[in-house]
Amino acid sequence: MTIASRVQSWFGLEKKAGIAAPEPWLFELFGAQASGSSIRVTPRIAMECAPVACAVNAISQAVGLLPVHILKRGTDGAKDRAPEHPAYRLLHHEANEWTPAGKLRQEVTRDALLYKHGGFAEIIRVGDGRPFELIRIDPEVSPITVTMTSDGPAYAVQEDGITRQIDRANILHIPSPSLSGLGLAHDARKVIGLSLLMERHAERLFANGARPSGLLSLKGNISTDTLKNARAAWNAQHSAANSGGTAVLPADVVWQSLTLNSADAQFLELRKYQIEETSRIFRVPPHLLYEMGRATWGNSEQVGQEFLDFSLMHWVSAWEGEIRLKLFDREERDKYIAEFFTDGFARADLAARMDAYSKAIAARILSPNEARAAENRPPYSGGDRFENPNTTASGAAA
Repeated sequence: MTIASRVQSWFGLEKKAGIAAPEPWLFELFGAQASGSSIRVTPRIAMECAPVACAVNAISQAVGLLPVHILKRGTDGAKDRAPEHPAYRLLHHEANEWTPAGKLRQEVTRDALLYKHGGFAEIIRVGDGRPFELIRIDPEVSPITVTMTSDGPAYAVQEDGITRQIDRANILHIPSPSLSGLGLAHDARKVIGLSLLMERHAERLFANGARPSGLLSLKGNISTDTLKNARAAWNAQHSAANSGGTAVLPADVVWQSLTLNSADAQFLELRKYQIEETSRIFRVPPHLLYEMGRATWGNSEQVGQEFLDFSLMHWVSAWEGEIRLKLFDREERDKYIAEFFTDGFARADLAARMDAYSKAIAARILSPNEARAAENRPPYSGGDRFENPNTTASGAAA
């Protein structure tokens, strides 16, 4: 025990953990983290911050929208769709009777972006071990803990006050990218807290007629009641919905106009900076958070490709790896793969696509029917042959 702690103990000055002076572990227990703005940031509170909600939805909705297919490797190295595999329905159609596959991927990715341990979906199997359903585990309703053991991670979920162990082979786990291990909502608590504080300040400011635009001075010795009555009368006539009207003042009242100071003028710039800070934490380009200050018609497609390469592909890779480990047995992993189709996300304009298809067909990389399938058009007879239409050189049929 240190000297300071002994003195505190002798004089009864030790700090006691409680509601008035909570310890850090108490905030962690209830999922709240302190920030410099005095706002306790939880995943739910974080989603009240507009830039955070926009960043989380940009990533999670994209993961939910991308089509996922189960592909089977052929002896010639080609990959064909394998709708006969039981995981195909769970990933491409419906995860269970009440949840579409895309909705499950979106919700689990959103959990991974916000919560400490990430996002989870339990795998329900039938008698022969075949995956039958995927059911999301809501971290708000059923908190889940992950413990590293000598045999690997162990999962336990709290349901109605009862702890239930889940075999790691029966749970899809998309971990949080947080380096602290406490979740991105914790890592960004200072940025989120400041953004929320500025939003609440702006709300209070505009609720009272935007800002005090001037000073109302009364001459002579004025009593407190007279000042209160004058203020109430002025607010009733010239605040909120009545602001901006023409004021008529008696001779003993003076109006002094106020101008914006430097802090007021920088308020909007500070709010834009908070959007940029949020984009850095969640690795989302600012223009996807609708901060269009540096976006142009010329670079929007490039920024979209950067979002795919440097942000979205992390989540695609996490999903593909977890699907491979949990939905394919050891023998199937050499034959089957799960693949997110990202071509449509970075889709170019019509003229650029047609030019690319023409070059791919001429180089016999694609057949005409493969190009038509990419455009959701039906095949035609003879379109499976690899031919250069410019030289009529033929290759083997598909």
